[in-house]
Amino acid sequence: MFARRFAKPNAVRMPAVTKRILLLSAYDAASHKYWRQQLQQQLPEFNWTQLALPARHFNWRIRSNAMQWASQEYERLTQSHDLLLATSMVDLATLRGLIPDLAQIPSVLYFHENQFAYPAGQQRKENVEPRLVPLYSVMCAEQVVFNSAFNRSSCIEGALALSKRLPKALPTRLFEKLEASLVLPVPLVPPPELSAIHHQHENIASAGESAIGTAALEVVWNHRWEYDKGIGLLAEIVALVQTRGLPVRFHIVGQQFRDKPQGFSAIEVSLAQISEQSGIARGAFGYVKDREDYQRLLKNAHVVLSTADHDFQGLAVQEACLAGCQALVPDALVYPEYIPTHQRFAVYEDVQKTAIGAVDILAAKIKQRQSGEPLPPPNLSAFWGEPALAPYRDLIKRLSL
Repeated sequence: MFARRFAKPNAVRMPAVTKRILLLSAYDAASHKYWRQQLQQQLPEFNWTQLALPARHFNWRIRSNAMQWASQEYERLTQSHDLLLATSMVDLATLRGLIPDLAQIPSVLYFHENQFAYPAGQQRKENVEPRLVPLYSVMCAEQVVFNSAFNRSSCIEGALALSKRLPKALPTRLFEKLEASLVLPVPLVPPPELSAIHHQHENIASAGESAIGTAALEVVWNHRWEYDKGIGLLAEIVALVQTRGLPVRFHIVGQQFRDKPQGFSAIEVSLAQISEQSGIARGAFGYVKDREDYQRLLKNAHVVLSTADHDFQGLAVQEACLAGCQALVPDALVYPEYIPTHQRFAVYEDVQKTAIGAVDILAAKIKQRQSGEPLPPPNLSAFWGEPALAPYRDLIKRLSL
């Protein structure tokens, strides 16, 4: 401001210096990869260097990433950077100790999820270390960022609960930094037809209304095939739809792993029976490899269904909504932050009771569609374009050297 105010009219302006950002993703799961790729693509005014480690061997990865990077990527890590942006899986405290150059630049710690709110499952044993490593990173980061308010609040609550169980309470400074954290969602990429109307999302009719000419309500469940995505509830919903004889075609798709929950076998049997009883052709089942085929599936669906026990932003749901789907999600987790009340079902300890509420809403949507009423998607205009990118841009400019 001083230079601008007192510069001579004919003074030669120095070219703007491109900020150099080092981005580290220590457990590069699909959502983490999506986030870092979108930042680089949608914020091209910055010079990005990105390092990522595969999303395998969780407990080992979260504890060993600093040692691995320090030994294998020392030259790249010691190059000149203006800002360090790291996911919460990065052992930032250890990494800055092993590579002192990184302690000389400002750092931002980004939480895609937190281990406190992760439901206990067959694939993960109780282990306090994956919960402590991100807290060490919080202590040494200049700014902490979460992708949702739910992620932020559940992390703070979990850290407080952990502190009470430890031999000595966690430091007050830790909680001060968590309380001072920001919420910046992962920026989305809207379909071209949404970009063209400049955030007038509320005027979009469901893409499925024009794309599907069948009597069936097209419902897509598009999540990772893992224990935290509510497979038991999904099975109950499918079974109840079968019992009631509702005209629904389910598309059960998503990323799969070696350790697949057993419930999917029973769901597949139920879907075959529904098709046989109703005469409605079976929907997609399994992982859709081709991206265009997947996008076409979302655009042709009426409703995106979530049964998750664990979701900190819900990228799969948001992607389907941007394609034109109305949502049907639990009235819990992150969903109340952007999904309207009438598109959420109550959650009870009794899974069958929860399923009844969800299927009642599905039945209402069937009647709504049969009467010619549209099923408009939620308004997610805050999650893409300038509303989503401006806070990132401001953060980078504020903190970088």
